[in-house]
Amino acid sequence: MSYVIEAKNINKHFYDPVDYHVLRDISFRIKKGEFVSIMGKSGCGKSTLLYILSTMDSDYTGELYLGGNLLSGQDQKELARVRNVHIGFVFQFHYLLPEFTVLQNVMLPALKLGRKPASQVKEDAMKKLELLDIGDQAHKLAHRISGGQKQRVAIARALINDPDIIMGDEPTGNLDSRNSENVFNIFRELCDKGHLSLLVVTHDIDFAKKTDRILEMEDGRIIGGNDI
Repeated sequence: MSYVIEAKNINKHFYDPVDYHVLRDISFRIKKGEFVSIMGKSGCGKSTLLYILSTMDSDYTGELYLGGNLLSGQDQKELARVRNVHIGFVFQFHYLLPEFTVLQNVMLPALKLGRKPASQVKEDAMKKLELLDIGDQAHKLAHRISGGQKQRVAIARALINDPDIIMGDEPTGNLDSRNSENVFNIFRELCDKGHLSLLVVTHDIDFAKKTDRILEMEDGRIIGGNDI
């Protein structure tokens, strides 16, 4: 079995102002092409876990593997490379640069990676926008499109380096029900047709019920939906 992400006995403490054990012995795996959601009450550790899994937080104990490679203990330069190449991230807020066009926003991570010439990056970015039915907005400034369109652009940006997994932190949290449904359908298609793995933190039970598996968290532990 090929696992994209594997976590083994992840523990995390916050020490300010007092010692708080926020994640407790978290172990789970995500298969290639699997769509997994994480649910739980506010403060249960969902977002903290996601930031560890995305390598943005390396202050924890335990082992984290991506594609079978151990990430725990790697230096920040290597973790940044892994994030750029292998992980796409979609936040609740789109974080588009308003003074840039839609196309330029999507191109930025690939230009930063520097693996392809700008002409190829531009072509790839247009393909991602067209995949998300938003190619006609490519040359508009980012602040001139709707909220639902902005989140599609954020997804296109997350896809530009062809990652192994997309991680989302409440990616539909700022959207109405119609746009939330649109985002879910985009994710579902990426998973089913593109064999992309997805891991999404959400409070939206209707969204979560349609994913392949729900990891339920409570008080820093996974209490349901695990395969280990």
